Amino acid sequence: MDPAADLLLVGLRVGDRVRFRRVEGGHWVEGTVKGRERDGSIALHDTRGAARAITLDRLEVLRRSSRGRPVWRAVAVIAATDEQLGFW
Repeated sequence: MDPAADLLLVGLRVGDRVRFRRVEGGHWVEGTVKGRERDGSIALHDTRGAARAITLDRLEVLRRSSRGRPVWRAVAVIAATDEQLGFW
């Protein structure tokens, strides 16, 4: 399967700005989406250039609200919403 199409299945695109926490309650680390790993995690590079593989439940992506304001949304929620809309 095409890597870009594989990312679209979870509502992401290559180059999307994302953030994650290394530990619960820790500070946010931002990164850029690069692709999807074989195990289903998201491949990304953080702001220092380090390669990471982060699971969907630990990621948030920067999106625009209905009024155009940038907001962070959980990737797991976006993936579930996109899957449900595909049935209708």
